[in-house]
This record gives sequence, C-alpha cells and structure tokens, in this order.
Amino acid sequence: MSFLRRKPAEPPAEAAPEPDPVDLTKADGKKGRPTPKRRDAEGRARGPVAPPPKTQREAMKRSKEQRSSMSKDERRAAARVNRERMMAGDEKYLLPRDRGKVRAYVRDLVDARRNVAGILLPIAVLSFLILLIPLQVVQAYGPLVLLVAIAAAVIDSIIFGRQISNKVKAKFPNGDSSGQSTRGSSLGFYAFNRACLIRRWRAPRPRVEIGEKID
Repeated sequence: MSFLRRKPAEPPAEAAPEPDPVDLTKADGKKGRPTPKRRDAEGRARGPVAPPPKTQREAMKRSKEQRSSMSKDERRAAARVNRERMMAGDEKYLLPRDRGKVRAYVRDLVDARRNVAGILLPIAVLSFLILLIPLQVVQAYGPLVLLVAIAAAVIDSIIFGRQISNKVKAKFPNGDSSGQSTRGSSLGFYAFNRACLIRRWRAPRPRVEIGEKID
C-alpha cells in the first residue's frame, strides 16, 4: 500500500546567506555618527549616577553596602586611602566634628603654638609611676606637682579658648557654612581635645609649623 512506503527525503533547504555587515562609514571614510566621549560611554555603561546622600545615616548605609561588595584586600586598600585623605584634611573624608572652615582654622591656631595642655598625657603616665616609687618624698610632693601642672593646663586652655572665640567671631562673622557650632564653649572644648594630644597623633595632621602666624 502506498501509505506504508517511505516518502523520498526532501533535499535540505539551502542556508540563507548571512547579511553583509552594515558599513558604518561613509564613502569618504568618515564615521556616520560622532564618536561618543569616554565619560559619556562609561556613564551609559554604569547607569545613572545616584544622588549624593542627604543624611549621615544614608551615607553610612551606602558605605556599608559598598564595603560588602568588596574583597578583604580591597576593603583594606580603601581604608588606607580614606585614612590618608582624612589625615591630609580632605573635607570629604573628615569626621563630622572636624568639618568646616572654622574647625580647620581652630586646628591651625592650636597647632601653631605650644599648649600647656600637651603635658596632661605625660602627667597621666607620670602619676602612675609615682604610685610605684616607694619613696616618702615622692609620695608626698609628687601629687602636689601633678595638681599644679593640671591647674596650669586648665587655666591656659580657658584663656586660649577665649582668644579662639574672639578670633573666630572676627574672621567668620556669618558662622560656618558646614553647620558646625561656633560658640565659644564648643570651640574651646574642641581646641582643648586637640591640644591634649601629642602633635604626631593629631588627626588631621597639622599643616602649620609651631610659631607660624595664623591670620
């Protein structure tokens, strides 16, 4: 019967010829469109740029998400770069308490003088050593000397704090655009904390020399 017979195999269809690549150049050798700039091409590849964070919490959240996508070595390298920029005084990498032109001006005033408050840290170490010396003279007069040094540091800091307040009012009559407080007590406490530290331990690192005149 005819329906049990195999039908003759049909010849395979010829593959359609591949279209010629589109020639994007004109006859004179020039491109049919201008070459996009590198930054425009990178911007399209990376997508739209996110707006800057509006709050400190949002900035910390973005930083945490960025760190989570990095490897351990990349996080360490990024931390070193951020710290170096912070120590150099880059405004973007400073702690909130250190930001603003007023705080930078106060740091220069502190770094340009020898502060009596700088002896408080050595005094704290010395007071511990005095307790270990079993000499009656040291036990009797040691604490008195320490109290005199602490009182001198406090008095010097109070006088210097008032000078800072007057200089800031004269130099920045409109306050600080960063939103930092310019009250005398706030600036005095900020200066005192920096003056207590050894010069090489201060962050950001000093950018003026001792004895340099600060306008």
